[in-house]
Amino acid sequence: MRGFFTSPKISAMHNTKPTLKPQSPNFSSGPCAKRPGYDVSALQLDTLGRSHRSALGKKALAACCTETARILGLPEGYRVAVVPGSDTGAIEMAMWSLLGARGVDVLEWESFSAGWVTDIVKQLKLPNTKVIKADYGDITELTQVNFDNDVVFVWNGTTSGVKVPNGDWIPADRAGLTICDATSAVFAMDMPWDKLDVVTYSWQKVLGGEGGHGMLILSPRAVERIEAYSPPWPMPKVFRMKSAGKLNEGLFKGETINTPSMLCVADYLDALKWADSIGGVHGAGGTVARSEANLKVIEDFVATHDWISFLAKDKSTRSNTSVCLTLKATEDQVKKMAKLLDGEAVAYDIGAYKDAPAGLRIWCGATVEQADLMALMPWLSWAYAQVLEEK
Repeated sequence: MRGFFTSPKISAMHNTKPTLKPQSPNFSSGPCAKRPGYDVSALQLDTLGRSHRSALGKKALAACCTETARILGLPEGYRVAVVPGSDTGAIEMAMWSLLGARGVDVLEWESFSAGWVTDIVKQLKLPNTKVIKADYGDITELTQVNFDNDVVFVWNGTTSGVKVPNGDWIPADRAGLTICDATSAVFAMDMPWDKLDVVTYSWQKVLGGEGGHGMLILSPRAVERIEAYSPPWPMPKVFRMKSAGKLNEGLFKGETINTPSMLCVADYLDALKWADSIGGVHGAGGTVARSEANLKVIEDFVATHDWISFLAKDKSTRSNTSVCLTLKATEDQVKKMAKLLDGEAVAYDIGAYKDAPAGLRIWCGATVEQADLMALMPWLSWAYAQVLEEK
């Protein structure tokens, strides 16, 4: 695809408005685009108006757990639950239930990972905590992590477009637990499940599901910790995972703590079915391949335009889902550019996250079509030329 796009120079060619628009202008990083061909009327809605505790309701919720485990290829003994509060609820449930048994290393390099630092340092107030921090665009020095401690980190920084390069830095013989917020990574990146003891994500990211529900994945080591350790602080009801000293196994069989939206459940099952139909996670046309092909479109564009760059400084840590870009423009110009693209109905919600450096953030997860990204790229050049020419 290199050479498909125009030259780096701002020329009259850029001032000609493109005629081809993306079929779907939904490039938001959450909630994300619905799957190709999505039709809400095609959802299986026999659970609506029924109790989530009915046999029918529990069957649908249990399928969310078992189908997730099957399609992701989770190791034997890993457990999957639907929990309240989206990814935030899932990871806070894990931290409140598991941390405190030993020291904690927490990695921070963007907004949400900074939030988990706040939970650990200011809310749980754990004394033996080491915060390892990096600025937006960089990643923390992974060799500094002490795996005798529990380790809390994001796999992919949704607000910075920076991900961990792989799981090689995590030892198999670690003493502590690894607790990973992977909300914008699961289904789009290779996850070394044997290196991860807790993984959390939400439906509205890579599979384009609806919001409000989180997914919690526990390894046998995490289950062992839950049953052996009782935190000294009060545990809110929505965080409680055990009873009489044992894990509540029902939670991992569709018996949710609170009332879920059965419409959202039906939507998630539809998304899982779609992912399975295209080759699952690692198939040739599967969800990882689709996300990586989408990133390639933007990489080729950036390579031929000197006014736009990736916020992620190292290619090996460059996200293939939440792609964050910086521009040779003022913050005000970047905002005008995003507004212009929105007004032309070619790209919605692509401004950088509020706490991140000024720029654009384009979602490249599996539900986005490569052709739509290719159609968008000339519009970026056109919009950039427009804002630069404003007096």
